[in-house]
Amino acid sequence: MAKAYHHLFFDLDHTLWDYDRNVAESLSELFQIYCLQDRGVPGFDALFQAFEEVNYELWDRYNIGTITKEALRATRFRSIFERLGANPDHVPVEMEADFLTRTSSKSHVFPDAFEVLDYLAGKYPMHIITNGFNESQGLKLRSSGLERYFQLIITSETTGYRKPDRRIFDHALGSLGALPGECVMVGDNPQSDILGALNAGIDQVFFNPKNAACPITPTYTVSSLKELIGIL
Repeated sequence: MAKAYHHLFFDLDHTLWDYDRNVAESLSELFQIYCLQDRGVPGFDALFQAFEEVNYELWDRYNIGTITKEALRATRFRSIFERLGANPDHVPVEMEADFLTRTSSKSHVFPDAFEVLDYLAGKYPMHIITNGFNESQGLKLRSSGLERYFQLIITSETTGYRKPDRRIFDHALGSLGALPGECVMVGDNPQSDILGALNAGIDQVFFNPKNAACPITPTYTVSSLKELIGIL
């Protein structure tokens, strides 16, 4: 039986909001709209694979502070084209902005998300701690119907700190007047979510639907959101 918590913190992308599914849907649309096959992209599957590789690399750099938000967005699709052997100068000028709006407007969440949040909302105040950017995260929360469950939305852009920097967690605790031992963080990323919360003295739930390796031993591990009902 888990100890009594006073507040729940959730990551958003890859934890509640189904980033991969929403991105795949948007990229499929963009592939057709911008006739990317005529611009040197060999096919949708290759586009999606290159996006996953490049995007994760860029976000890793953003999370450790070696690339800015603006640089991430300016280089993302150019780097994807280069990885596919296509001319980066053939990236449509408007495609990045279209991608951002289109993807953030998607509504797919992980299985059982609403059932679990309905249950937890009756027991805890809940909050988001995300490294995502303000406008895109706000749109995701509204478009998916998740917004109504959360009181505080803490972003790296607003606080100036990125998970796993404990200061973003300290900011959340200070905003709530809460102690670390009264809170638990639910997230999918071993570094930003699990290590970050651990360093802040906050218990962690590692959401691990893909059975990925985790170099840190979290307080709890679940492979589905529904398992949260059994521990919280």
